[in-house]
Amino acid sequence: MTPRDAFYLDRAVVRASFDRASGTYDEAAVLQSQVADELLTRVDTFNLRPQVVLDLGAGTGRGTAALKRKFRRSRVIALDVAPGMLHEARRYQGLFHRFERICADATRLPFGDNTVDVVFSSLMLQWCDLDEALGEVRRVLKADGLFIFSTFGPDTLKELRAAWAQADGYNHVNHFLDMHDVGDALVRAGLSEPVLDVDRLLVTYADTTALMRDLKAIGAHNVTAGRSRGLTGKSRMQRMRAAYEQFRRDGKLPATYEIVYGTSWGAVGRPGVRGATDGEVRIAADSIRRRDPR
Repeated sequence: MTPRDAFYLDRAVVRASFDRASGTYDEAAVLQSQVADELLTRVDTFNLRPQVVLDLGAGTGRGTAALKRKFRRSRVIALDVAPGMLHEARRYQGLFHRFERICADATRLPFGDNTVDVVFSSLMLQWCDLDEALGEVRRVLKADGLFIFSTFGPDTLKELRAAWAQADGYNHVNHFLDMHDVGDALVRAGLSEPVLDVDRLLVTYADTTALMRDLKAIGAHNVTAGRSRGLTGKSRMQRMRAAYEQFRRDGKLPATYEIVYGTSWGAVGRPGVRGATDGEVRIAADSIRRRDPR
């Protein structure tokens, strides 16, 4: 098995994992909620009046409900591969912010070409083939539509990865792409004007049991082809726990999460930007937005 094959994601396993975790997801997904809230704040920096908004990888619909509150007159759609997640999303439906729920794969979107104004996706892209997913985003996004997303970068769970590397030779943590690879994939897909940045968040735990419990509760299992197919033996688990102890600081075990945030536009770029003449690009004055100083 080549290194590339070892990190191949089994989509059926991904779906089953998140389906099983649907009932426990919201309680454990503190970091995921924090990242989604940051992404929602970034949506506010754009003057958008979309007709159709797609929450790609909507999970339990918490973010979808927030999008519907922002865009009350828009058709807002929660799409997720796990039916259990969409079942939980009913809890976020409200009388004045109802949204649609569709169970489908991000690599086979059930929408026509050029039909979506905004694609919002928080911490989903790492669970599918990036080129396939971005190709579908490009296909369904209108030519001047916005794609705004977050995904995990390669330093995510680096402590857990290092600890398992000392315990055995199997993959125990999924492979995450860095910001430059994600940017290259956006360009390959034909999306315009990609802008990306990185943030790092640290979550601390009393022990590895608490960390593993949280990962299980949100469905973030190892779903790569290179994972061990048998039960993890007691001795290997003990070696992993002992190796993780080297990272303990102030009585707590850290878990690093690297978050890649990004925006890009459809085939013609952002609204208000006209074509270049003699090397110049003309931008309508009302399309200029101040960058968030944070």
